[in-house]
Amino acid sequence: MRRVSDLLPEAARQLGLEDQLRLARACATFDAIVAERVPVAVGSARLLRVSGAALIVEVDHPLVGQEIRLRSTELLEAFAMAPGGGRVEGLRIVGTRG
Repeated sequence: MRRVSDLLPEAARQLGLEDQLRLARACATFDAIVAERVPVAVGSARLLRVSGAALIVEVDHPLVGQEIRLRSTELLEAFAMAPGGGRVEGLRIVGTRG
C-alpha cells in the first residue's frame, strides 16, 4: 500500500504537470511561511511564480508589499529550508491585477 502523496510526483510527470505541481507546493509553502512569520499579510500576499532565482509575490496593498519586502531575508531563508520551497536569491513584489 502506498500513500497518495507518494504517487503524485510520478502521476504529474506522466501527465506533464510537474511544473504545476512544483508551483502548487511552492505556493503552499510560501503561504505557510507568511502565516507563521508575517500573519498580517495572510490572504493579502500570494506567490504567483518562481521566476529564475526570484519569488514573484502579488500583494493587495502597498503596505503589505512593504512588510513582505522588509522581511524578505527572513522569508527567503525559511523558503530555502522548507520541504516545498527551495533556494532563491530574491523576492519581487507586484500589485494586484484587475
